[in-house]
Amino acid sequence: MSLNCAEIDLILEELRLEGSFLQAVVQPSFDTIAFHLYKGARGESTGADSPAVSVTLLVCLAPGVCRLHETRRAVPKSEKPLRFMEFCRSRLRGSRVVSVRQLDSNRIVEMILSRGDERFSMYIRLWSGAANIIVTDSAGVILDVFYRRPKRNEITGESWTPEPPQPKQQEDRVWVVRDLPGEGAFNHKIDRWYAEHAQTLSREALIEEARRRFDTRSVRIKTALVRLEKKREEFLHADRWRKQGDLLTANLWAIKQGMDTIEVADWETGGVVLIPLDPLLKPQDNAARYYEKYRKAVSGLANLEEDIASSRRTLEALASELASLESEPNPLIIQKALRKQNRPRQQIEKKYPGLCFTVDGWTILVGRTAAENDELLRRHVKGFDLWLHTRDWPGGYVFIKNRPGKTFPLEIMIDAGTLALFYSKGRKAGSADLYYTRVKYLRRAKGAPRGTVLPSNEKNLSVRLDEQRLKRLEGCREEE
Repeated sequence: MSLNCAEIDLILEELRLEGSFLQAVVQPSFDTIAFHLYKGARGESTGADSPAVSVTLLVCLAPGVCRLHETRRAVPKSEKPLRFMEFCRSRLRGSRVVSVRQLDSNRIVEMILSRGDERFSMYIRLWSGAANIIVTDSAGVILDVFYRRPKRNEITGESWTPEPPQPKQQEDRVWVVRDLPGEGAFNHKIDRWYAEHAQTLSREALIEEARRRFDTRSVRIKTALVRLEKKREEFLHADRWRKQGDLLTANLWAIKQGMDTIEVADWETGGVVLIPLDPLLKPQDNAARYYEKYRKAVSGLANLEEDIASSRRTLEALASELASLESEPNPLIIQKALRKQNRPRQQIEKKYPGLCFTVDGWTILVGRTAAENDELLRRHVKGFDLWLHTRDWPGGYVFIKNRPGKTFPLEIMIDAGTLALFYSKGRKAGSADLYYTRVKYLRRAKGAPRGTVLPSNEKNLSVRLDEQRLKRLEGCREEE
């Protein structure tokens, strides 16, 4: 719950901020700000012989926990300058607190500040659902606000006066100060209580949010890890493909085109081995196919081991990060760490425009608009990368980044084709044919819209939307 008017009066009485100077402003989040004030000993006039006292006034405007009080916890700085904090640093830092009072028991704190010939009024309204900080000049014109609310005329340049007491507060109700556990001043009790029991911004609630995010991210990584380890298990048994190639080579005379299996004698065990065949291939091509599978398995095992090790390191880092948050006593620091994890997408520097998917070590890039298509073509793909695009349907470009010494696996091409179809106008059709070719065979069309290309040496790939495949690919998508 938020502070009531009696608690606000007690907090202000304990703080006695009159005569202090505003030295610094820190805004750790979008609903919390801290003012670092400096003054002489409390209850004494500021003088050269007075011991110095620093006060950190924390103001929280989150719904349900609106409050202001002194805090002795470290207040972390935001990673990027926030608008209201920068305004306070520019216009209010260095000002002297002339007076502080609550207006008519209305949970609006008026703080009068002076700096040189300028005089400011800072109104801190602690109403859940309508909390705000409004700074005006001596004429009552708004200089800036914590939350801009045009419907309430709470924007820069508007005239503003404090609201009269709410009807409910005009009733003959007696507000009492909560009897909180612990020792010390009420400011310190309220700081501890909100850090432990508030519905939001409490340490317990933030730790629970951290655990939920850890579970979500770790499940996705573990799912990918299971798939990688399954593939690794296949690669570890790659010798059987070489042996099958040897057995087929030794029995080419017995293989007829059109056969789908053949039984041959195993000279090592003395038994009989059943080997699947591709009925469309010649006998020697069937043998070559097994040798090629063996070669890819051997060459890909090292990369696969690195992918598995990388996934395990990521899981360990996540677990270490969670353990660090669970041992952190300061909820403001926990909140900052969670906010960093959940930054708005537009604030995250992207490695590639559009979407990026990492599937079994292969990078798939998806351009969703003409601008993203053009940017990918100009700066992020090279000649040997593979380009895919739907035939007869407008849509985004999809690229598979080339890996030297490796051919594009059919499964990866189907994944990329599925994404090309999903991000095209042909999505509702459920299936489509696609072009695919190397980027070096794309030619820009003169006079055509941005991103338009003319392919050559293209081949065809038919795909059908598969919900299970799309769900798996979503788990391989890199965070924007």
